[in-house]
Amino acid sequence: MGMTTLYIDRKDIELDVSNGVIEIREPTGRRGTVPLARLERVVLRGRAKVSTSALGAITDAGAGILVLSGRQNRHLATCVGRPHNDVLRRLGQFDAYQDPRARTQWALDLISAKVHAQRRLLEKALNTRPGKRSKLTRAIAQLDALQARTVQDGTRLDIPSLRGIEGAAAATYFKAFTALFPPSLGFDRRNRRPPRDPVNACLSLGYTLLHFEATLACHAAGLDPLLGLYHEPAYGRESLAADIVEPFRPHVDEWVWALFRNRVLTKEAFRETNDGMLLGKAGRRHFYGRFNPLGRALRRLFRQQLARSARELEQRGRGLTTCPHEGRGE
Repeated sequence: MGMTTLYIDRKDIELDVSNGVIEIREPTGRRGTVPLARLERVVLRGRAKVSTSALGAITDAGAGILVLSGRQNRHLATCVGRPHNDVLRRLGQFDAYQDPRARTQWALDLISAKVHAQRRLLEKALNTRPGKRSKLTRAIAQLDALQARTVQDGTRLDIPSLRGIEGAAAATYFKAFTALFPPSLGFDRRNRRPPRDPVNACLSLGYTLLHFEATLACHAAGLDPLLGLYHEPAYGRESLAADIVEPFRPHVDEWVWALFRNRVLTKEAFRETNDGMLLGKAGRRHFYGRFNPLGRALRRLFRQQLARSARELEQRGRGLTTCPHEGRGE
């Protein structure tokens, strides 16, 4: 039986724990349960009550909790369980942050992978949107030129120049990506805080869930989610999580495109408010339900990537100390 993500998106739901299961109580008296052993993460939106025993049991089991605001789906809090116990990994991470060459190589790998993923999506779109072939082909050629810079000029690039390549690639990519959607959706650019159209509303929520997965993966790997090597540290921002999601954003983009292309979501599922474009309750049910397979696949990719990085950083940290150390494995 597979692992479970529990989404709570109703008012006044209460969560408690008893005999190894999470109990879900609704105001109507109806109850449901989820085995704690199967639970990987909980997403809470709006007004819900979580007992301290449930909070402790969920995090002790290694699951994470993401709290979203009730209207804008804004990230309010993340709660995670016990971290990996190997401090050498964090020592290596702090040392790598102070090494310009290590940071530049890390950034180069991220940006190269992100541009490749953007190109891959536009290439796939050529088969389904032949009427946009000229615009897509032009964008692919421009992305190829930017990708070539990361290869040809890799040894001469620094982080500011890589940010310039990333920004140019994003502008090129989104100009083509917006053409995949019907004009009636009003998606002509990337906007957020708040999102002003249905597509941007879905992209923002998808990226929030993606960032949550990356934060949990960093924590589980024994790395500090706040200390990135590409994104500069900023108060309250998980900069390392922001680093590792960059190459995976186009996966969310493609998934959102499929939601509208297959009419799982339509414009009628949204309403425009002073807080921006909001996805209604029925739309959120479709959104969360279909995100599970994507989230599961991305979790595996995050874990694989961070397992490699953590081992390398652990070796770096080992070189900084002469203290005896006995690893306990992954």
